[in-house]
Amino acid sequence: MNRRILTMLVALVPIVAFGVLVSVVAVPFVSLGPGPTFDTLGEVEGKEVVDIEGAEVHPTSGHLNMTTVSQRDNLNLAQALMLWMSGREQLVPRDLVYPPDKSREEIDEANNTDFRQSEDSAEYAALHYMKYPMAVTVESVTDPGPSAGKLRDGDAIDGVNGKPVSNLDQFQALMNATKPGEKVVLDYRRKDGSIGDVTITLGDHPERDHGYLGIGVLDAPWAPFTIDFNLANIGGPSAGLMFSLAVVDKLTTGDLNDGKFVAGTGTITGDGKVGPIGGITHKMLAASDAGATVFLVPADNCEEAKTAPQDGLQMVRVGDLGQAVAALNTISAGGEPPQC
Repeated sequence: MNRRILTMLVALVPIVAFGVLVSVVAVPFVSLGPGPTFDTLGEVEGKEVVDIEGAEVHPTSGHLNMTTVSQRDNLNLAQALMLWMSGREQLVPRDLVYPPDKSREEIDEANNTDFRQSEDSAEYAALHYMKYPMAVTVESVTDPGPSAGKLRDGDAIDGVNGKPVSNLDQFQALMNATKPGEKVVLDYRRKDGSIGDVTITLGDHPERDHGYLGIGVLDAPWAPFTIDFNLANIGGPSAGLMFSLAVVDKLTTGDLNDGKFVAGTGTITGDGKVGPIGGITHKMLAASDAGATVFLVPADNCEEAKTAPQDGLQMVRVGDLGQAVAALNTISAGGEPPQC
């Protein structure tokens, strides 16, 4: 073997070693970047993303896309370097995304719970905006429990033992006067339009002295139809605003977005307040990639949003659902909505 070949082989050893090293060494970082977007006016796997049954649903056009952030975990050094150099991904310490005191399953379950709660809040916010009346509403039924098979999620409770109730305080005051083993008669309205009453034998609960119904209730706007959200494997609460807008668009005449491609993000409360989210710059990039021309930004995210390339996106500042609807109406009329 001549000296030149030997020198070349010796020089290749550290290069090969480095290549092996970067491909096998894991890094304690997670990559965050633009994730998929979903049109809340469209379908996923043959189902309406926002499915309303029992009410007149009006035709819609254009898009109202919710946006997401992708996460890439278990990266090796080579993958992390390539994602970072792409300019589209952000590397953050893994402990910020997956706290070491929680298992991956616990984190995923918390995200799924947040998403389910955002669906409920989106429904209540839309109904509140459209002025549906408030009612004592069954949010959950414990099974097994005294009310299992007798009450359903979404039932409105109008009376206890013949006494009318119109809010949670009145309902709770009557329930606080009961005892375990006592029978109560509840008057209810159901989403399918039926009205009736049901007799329930109260159970006991170690944390209270009065009778136990085994239901979760809250004051919420109530309507005699069902709203289902058909997106799976999407964690977190940030789809709330776009879900609410889709409900409003489907239940009112005219196109809320004037046929435009609108995307956005934001948490929402039951009374319609829009809250900030994480990853706004990634979501803006996802919206731009999907073809959006208008992006709804929670007011508290505006300063961060302005640091991102806008790529032709019209950034609209929203603080609550009413402002979001008004901004879209303004755009449809050719006006200038509130900007970030």
